[in-house]
Amino acid sequence: MEIGEFSQVLRARRTWRNFARTPVPLAPFATLLQLTWGVQHVAMVKGQGTVVLKTSPSGGARHPIEAYVLAPRIDGLRPRAYHYDPVRHVLVDLDRDVSPALVERLLGHQDYYRGAAAIVVMTAVIARSMWKYPRSRAYRTVLADAGHLGQTFCLTATALGLAPFCTMAFQDAAVERLLRIDGVCECAMYVVGVGARAPGHAARPGRISPKRG
Repeated sequence: MEIGEFSQVLRARRTWRNFARTPVPLAPFATLLQLTWGVQHVAMVKGQGTVVLKTSPSGGARHPIEAYVLAPRIDGLRPRAYHYDPVRHVLVDLDRDVSPALVERLLGHQDYYRGAAAIVVMTAVIARSMWKYPRSRAYRTVLADAGHLGQTFCLTATALGLAPFCTMAFQDAAVERLLRIDGVCECAMYVVGVGARAPGHAARPGRISPKRG
């Protein structure tokens, strides 16, 4: 049974490691952020108060995950680090410059990600989940939340004709210093990213090209 374009998007999702050098336009990138992390609706829950609803599920509707954008190649954005405000749908400039070389270094020297247009660091504000689930097992919900968002990001990017990837290979302490978070109350959990699709790599988007000199 086919379910239209959605089936095609699911089958087309791949982890890309080869990117065109052209910047990604701001409009589709903004759509990608809004559909992945943006607040879609606001609701009231008895005993909990106001909760927000997004396109991905969250344990107890606590939404502990924050999104920080490092954008070296987004057309219309300065190459800086930003915090994404999911309520106002705006990027808050953190006054930290970024570059393709910095992205490569932060992602464990995976040189193929030097060509990415932007990466999004997902961090977890642990207290949000612990408020409802005050036990160590609440950490499971945080991990699941990050995974849900990562898949939503990759599928949405695929639907937009972009080249997405996800990785857990990153330098935690260096990322947290860049973002000015403490690594305890708020810590880096997962990284996703996107670039422009490299011509000729659609059949094998994840192929690792020979190391550049």
